[in-house]
Amino acid sequence: MSRFNELRNLVDSLESDFEKFYDKRNNAAGTRVRKGMQEMKNLAQTIRLEVQDIKNNG
Repeated sequence: MSRFNELRNLVDSLESDFEKFYDKRNNAAGTRVRKGMQEMKNLAQTIRLEVQDIKNNG
């Protein structure tokens, strides 16, 4: 469950940058959103590999 919490914390940390970018068109916030989304993608891949490993190896 620590990975899930890590993912949730990452999403929560991006909330204000999403608001700044989409509501106020703050380009710097958009850069932070893109960076955070890349981190989320990498974390999702790590979680996928861990789940597959646990599933296959019991």
